[in-house]
Parts: sequence; C-alpha cells; structure tokens
Amino acid sequence: MPLQRRSSPLAAYFAAAIGVLIVYACLHPFSGWRDPGLPVFEFLSAPWPRYYTWVDLTVNVIGIVPFSFALVSALPGRLPRAGAVVLAVILTFLLSLSVETLQNFLPSRVPSNVDVGCNTLGGLLGAMAGGRWGGGLFDPHSGLTRWRRKNIVAGHPGEIGLTLMGLWLLTLLTPENLLFASGDLRRLFDLPTPLQFNPVRFVKVEAAIAASQLVAVGLTLRCMMRQFSPWPLVLLVVLGLGAKTLAAAAFFSPGNPFHWATPGGQIGLAAGTALLGLCLLLPARSHTMLAGLALLLGTALVNLAPDNPFLPSDVTLIRQGNFLNFHGLTQLSASLWPFITFIYLGALGASSQRDGFRNH
Repeated sequence: MPLQRRSSPLAAYFAAAIGVLIVYACLHPFSGWRDPGLPVFEFLSAPWPRYYTWVDLTVNVIGIVPFSFALVSALPGRLPRAGAVVLAVILTFLLSLSVETLQNFLPSRVPSNVDVGCNTLGGLLGAMAGGRWGGGLFDPHSGLTRWRRKNIVAGHPGEIGLTLMGLWLLTLLTPENLLFASGDLRRLFDLPTPLQFNPVRFVKVEAAIAASQLVAVGLTLRCMMRQFSPWPLVLLVVLGLGAKTLAAAAFFSPGNPFHWATPGGQIGLAAGTALLGLCLLLPARSHTMLAGLALLLGTALVNLAPDNPFLPSDVTLIRQGNFLNFHGLTQLSASLWPFITFIYLGALGASSQRDGFRNH
C-alpha cells in the first residue's frame, strides 16, 4: 500500500457534514443549559454504568465510523497515510470528549466515559478502514473518482451535490416520515398542524409529497450530471427505498419493513417516476427551475399535511438510549435538506448562467 496520498475535497465535505450532525445529535435539544457545579471531567473516572446495553455500545462504535473514515482522506495530503490515520483517531477522540463534556451542562444529557471509549474505538476502526480503502472512494486516481469526473460536474458544485445526495439518503432513515418527505419545520419550531386528518385527503397529500420530492431529487441529480444516464438515478432511488425499509424494520416494534408502501406512497412513487421521466425529456436548462419548484411544492405540502395516523402503536425504540441521538440526527437532516438543496440549486443555476454568458 503506497504511503503517498492526496487530500480529497469531497471527503472533507462528507467529514464536515457528518461532524456537524454528530454534534447536533449529541447535544439535542440544546435547551436548559446550566452549571451543574461539578468538575467537568469527573465523568471520565466514573465506574461502569449499571444500565448500559449492547445496543448502546454498538451504536456508539458504529455511529462514528463514517466520520473518521472520511476524515483520513480529508486531511492534508502532505501527511503520510499512517500519520493521517493516527490524526483522524485523535480528532475523533477530541470530538467525542468535547460533546460529552458539554453534556455536563444539559439536564437532558448524561456524559459518559463509556461513550468516549466506544467513539474512540469506532474512530480507530473507521480511520484504519479509511487508510486502507478510502483511496478507492476519494483518491483522484481511483476508478470511482474517474467515473465522478466523467459524469458529475467538476469542482465544488459536484462535490457539494454528492454530499447532498448522501444526506438525502440519511433523511430517509427517519421512520415516521411519509415516503420521501423532508422539510418539516413543525418539529423544529413546535408549530401546530394546519390541516385536520381526512382519509381521502391524506392519501392525496401523501401521494403528492412522494411524487414532488422524487421529482426534486431526480432533477437535482440530473443538474449535477454532465451527461444524463438513468442508472445513477435508479441506484439512488433504490438505495432510498432500501434506507426507508431498513428504518421501518429497525425502529418500529414489531418491525414493519414496508410500512412506507401505503396506498398514497405507492401512488406517489408511480406518479413521481412518470413525472420525472417527462421532465427529463425537457431541455436541460429547465431542470434547475423545475427541481426548485418541485422542492418548494413538496416542502409546503409536508408542512401542511396532518399527522400520520397509521404509524405503528409502539415506536419506543426511537426514544431509547442512543437511538434518540440517531433519531435527532436524521430528523435534523430531514428538516433542513430541502432548504439547503434549494440554495444549492440557486447557486448551480447562477453558475450555469455565468458560464453561458462567457461562452457567448
């Protein structure tokens, strides 16, 4: 394995996005800050907690692996590979120690030396994997990078776009959301539900949300591509449905993997696929505008839709232990994703216009 390595901007975007989400998940809900009057590092010498489960330990180890994996390739290229791995582990430890220390000042959180240890172990595993296989994803000479350069727009627009697609997959791990639904601000700001539940209307709204959000995601991906190919889009949708299926199976008790396949969800998936196909036949210069309109429509409907009455009665898993952290992370991603993507589409459209003027 060669010692020479290069820093990857794409890996830096992924590491930064994951790091921000980890901080949010560990400090959510950011309310009730107070001084406990105890030494802030006292938790480091605490005995083994009595009520810890293997699920908590596993989540703490696995949850931080993607961060350190991407961090190895994000660090400056002048570092040798072994040095990047060591530094990634140290930075992961410092991140975990920082958020656990800050939890001292939140009444809803309990700092834990076990969490720091598990996070550091996860950081070690992720960094070692990043040192061994990260080049296959982020190295400029890898096959995947060559494919990206050939098919995805160059520079920061392409890298930010790929990061947004990865975050979109994360939004689908929120099990109680409707299919492809994102942009719900009511949970963030504790806003009331505008519409009362009506069975017929709910199916229509659910279908419209799934269809409009699918069109928005598909056209956003198309705007990132140099030349259109249907296979990346098919792969993205399949991965999205897989993530939704995994979330329903893991978080609901008893698990219902295809909870998302409601009548409204199925109608929306079929209608969205047909609409997306029609939109892709239109001139490429219209795709950015259409993606933005679909995004606005889907987000508006999400905030108008009544609460989903068809959730399984037992959703206690999302309120237990570190599942609460992960659930907060996916909720934040789902709430903010369309707004960040709308800004991205605006910047992408403005960049395309400038390039068009220069060509003339």
